Amino acid sequence: MRQDHTVALRAFRAIAVNGSFTRAARDLDVSASALSQTMRALEARLGMRLLQRTTRSVTLTDAGQDFLARIAPALGEIDGAIEEMRNRSGRPAGTLRITMPPVALPALIAPNLADFLRAYPDIRLDIRTDASLADLVAEGLDAGIRLSEKLQPGMVAQRLGGAQRSLLVASPAYLKKHGTPKHPSELAEHNCLQFRYEASGPVYRWEFAYPSGPRRGRWFETDVGGNLVCNDNGLLMRAVLDGVGLAHVMQHEAATHIAAGRLVSVLDRWLPPYDGFYIYHPSRFQVPPKLRVFAEFLRARLTEL
Repeated sequence: MRQDHTVALRAFRAIAVNGSFTRAARDLDVSASALSQTMRALEARLGMRLLQRTTRSVTLTDAGQDFLARIAPALGEIDGAIEEMRNRSGRPAGTLRITMPPVALPALIAPNLADFLRAYPDIRLDIRTDASLADLVAEGLDAGIRLSEKLQPGMVAQRLGGAQRSLLVASPAYLKKHGTPKHPSELAEHNCLQFRYEASGPVYRWEFAYPSGPRRGRWFETDVGGNLVCNDNGLLMRAVLDGVGLAHVMQHEAATHIAAGRLVSVLDRWLPPYDGFYIYHPSRFQVPPKLRVFAEFLRARLTEL
């Protein structure tokens, strides 16, 4: 393979992550036709097809999946080494690629984004909202942010800020008409508006914790039903405000509406605080300066709250 083979490998990784030549070309700042030519040349040199192309999508062949798993860690090491050298004599710089669920944006990023970018003008943030647990190495990401959930093997996680809390909320009009539930078992009699993490993913099962007795503090899931399921927090909140039903949401999403009397929280005893957000990255990689200052900045801001 020729000396500039990393260009083709990065092109292949970008296509695999985006599932599209057009989006990958935009990320790499090249034309889609040039990217297609690069991939044809790479597949010719390897003597095998890495991508399965259709008119609507691009997916990996079995060989492509195996190849991506082999090259992704090496590309990550190369990227890290290059950025480390660049940062030794100056300010943290480069593109910081981070994945996080949509719920993290208003809680962590939006209030602090402008100040961070002003403090570190040489860092370019590439934020990707995704409720699923991304493969950081395979997708060329530097880090992820998630609420305390299981991580892939080989990851290091650091806590960001304090505990979080969820609330069960409804409008005063809805509760006046349908009554206020006193126990999670009563939710079967209510219209429960549900959230789906991904367009084709599972529906979130509402979680509660026993407030007393021998099982105090133990969390459990409850099956609920209603006439709306969506993967958009804004639409879900709009439906709750309009009196359609109950919703299980993060506290920061509902706080201003509760303070203004537009929403009421119920079953508070059954919804104690839980571990908050964590930032995680592969343990075998040295933490680049751009990621270190980003994590430190968020921790400092959240500690002040």
